[in-house]
Amino acid sequence: MKKEWFFDRFCGMQVAAYTEDGVIVEVGVEDEQHGDLLGNIYVGKVQNVLSGMQAAFVSCGLERNCYLPLGERAALFGSYDGEGGEGARPVLKEGDSVLVQITKLPRGGKGAKVTCDLSFVGKNLIYLPRTDFLGISRKITEPEVRERLLKEADKLREPGQGFIVRTAAAEATRRQLKVECEYLKRMYRSALEAAKTAPHGTPVYREYALPVKVMRDSLGGANRIVVGDRELYEKVLPLARLRPDLGEKKVALYEGARSMFAEFGLSEQIMRLTDARLDLPNGSYLVVDRTEAMTVIDVNTGRYTGESDLESTVFETNLLAAKEIARLVRVRGIGGIIAVDFIDMTEEEHCRAVDEALAAALSEDRAKCRVYPMNELCVTLFTRKRTGNDLVNFLLKKCPACSRQGYVLSDIFMAMRLRAAILDHFASGYRAVVIDLNAQLMSTVLANRYFAEEMKGEWKDKRVYMVPHLTWKEEEFTVRGDNSDVLTLPNDAQILY
Repeated sequence: MKKEWFFDRFCGMQVAAYTEDGVIVEVGVEDEQHGDLLGNIYVGKVQNVLSGMQAAFVSCGLERNCYLPLGERAALFGSYDGEGGEGARPVLKEGDSVLVQITKLPRGGKGAKVTCDLSFVGKNLIYLPRTDFLGISRKITEPEVRERLLKEADKLREPGQGFIVRTAAAEATRRQLKVECEYLKRMYRSALEAAKTAPHGTPVYREYALPVKVMRDSLGGANRIVVGDRELYEKVLPLARLRPDLGEKKVALYEGARSMFAEFGLSEQIMRLTDARLDLPNGSYLVVDRTEAMTVIDVNTGRYTGESDLESTVFETNLLAAKEIARLVRVRGIGGIIAVDFIDMTEEEHCRAVDEALAAALSEDRAKCRVYPMNELCVTLFTRKRTGNDLVNFLLKKCPACSRQGYVLSDIFMAMRLRAAILDHFASGYRAVVIDLNAQLMSTVLANRYFAEEMKGEWKDKRVYMVPHLTWKEEEFTVRGDNSDVLTLPNDAQILY
């Protein structure tokens, strides 16, 4: 199987996509300026304490106050084998300053979830400076290896502190563990020092940028890494040299004229991720519906009629759907509770087999998943740990024209589509392009300066004109190339920057 990672940056965003035999399995998107909030540590101020809920609400300088549960420490480490988890629990009152770390991103009308049990993540270890806990990944199964790693981690910690041994540590030497331990401890000391003078709402530690996190956590077994931006390439290359399973020979800089994602056939795949309907190879299909509380997936036979009896047809469709659902939740970044309405089956062994197929497919996911038995209605519930923003939240936004019940493509995603179309025309030899588009989208593109970097660099000898249309839909646009010395355009046309 050919496994590849693709990194690029444009429109103020960094994008990473992982493919297996050319099919996207995982996508990450991150704002370059603000990064991902998950894992950041802030100096917060307690706004109020709710003793009846064993919780406090903390101001961290974000849009909404953060939710701090005061009694769920055991749950934080429940996905690892280990002992301990105890430590000094803070006694809080309104107005107190507190150092907190984001463990769950804001969603809908809810603020971020935070904890006082700080953690610093490395490739092999997770350092827990305030928690007496020693744990190890369940994916390390050899008893001798587990015992050796736990002993090494125990030697590295001080009283009241803890470590979690990650899966990658199975191949790590004692020296590598020690060096990484010292590095993580320095990060904690640096955060404490910054917190002494930082005002409330200030981040004293930020998680790594998207490419660095991917290089740290997710590249095992990759055959190639393709980078579409030279500045990003210069950052990725030294990181690849540090990994014995990679090396710089596996890192390639894409220098084509077209958008890299379009060139490798990834743009169309990402676009299809916005569809509520997903067609399966045998003619059946899935329908995905997001709600505030959960995601619901409906399985339908569609055009597939099978070759024998109804039960076999339904069973084959459900098995195929189970495998595709595991890929779908991973690539779209769907987390929380997922309900799958499989097609009704009458045989219990078929129901068990579908559940087992779903669990087996989900076992390849880095996010923790738990599958519950199918009920008599042939509905299976499973949970998937949220590891970041849903990709669909980046690709779509609430539609302003349908009482906020539907979605349209987001402004930043539309800007990315425009950029790809512009690159296609420049690659075809045109010196100028004219874009007809929705007037509001044009205003957004200009206000946010999405293409400012390109206009200063690779597009400095090109011309990009935009023509606004008040009656066009937000997703409607056309792009045409032109090499004329003089262009005839409407009075309201505007040259890009």
